[in-house]
Amino acid sequence: MKYLKLLLSMAEDENIAIIEMKLTGKNKGLYADKVIAINSKIDTAIEKTCILAEELGHYHTSVGNIIDQSKVENRKQELKARRWAVNKLIQVEKLVDAFNAGVRNRAELAEFLEVTEEFIDITIKHFLGLYGPYYAIGNYTIFFSPLWVYKKLE
Repeated sequence: MKYLKLLLSMAEDENIAIIEMKLTGKNKGLYADKVIAINSKIDTAIEKTCILAEELGHYHTSVGNIIDQSKVENRKQELKARRWAVNKLIQVEKLVDAFNAGVRNRAELAEFLEVTEEFIDITIKHFLGLYGPYYAIGNYTIFFSPLWVYKKLE
């Protein structure tokens, strides 16, 4: 759980308290006033890591109460926080590492990257928006929709 340790250290450096508590509705995590609350019903460290990353993203990118997602401004801030989380946890080159390690499906990729499958979806959308339909690095081309890696033979 290398990511969890990294994120906990970041929170400690910023004097952000992290608590687990029952949250209502669909809320898995909330951030306000240097406190991150994570829903105590979440039982996997991997999911808690993904939620913590996004909530730290809110600390770094959001302003005010953005719970009402019917407002465009709030949805934009939610997206910024998710992008921040992706940038902290997954670099595009890790998709090549996963390919070279023999990862062949979404579940294996989530396990390899130590994130949830939902976070994989968020990551792919982020990379698609950032790089377009593909990203070339060295002998590899990573296609994002659908996700696959092509290796040029030399």
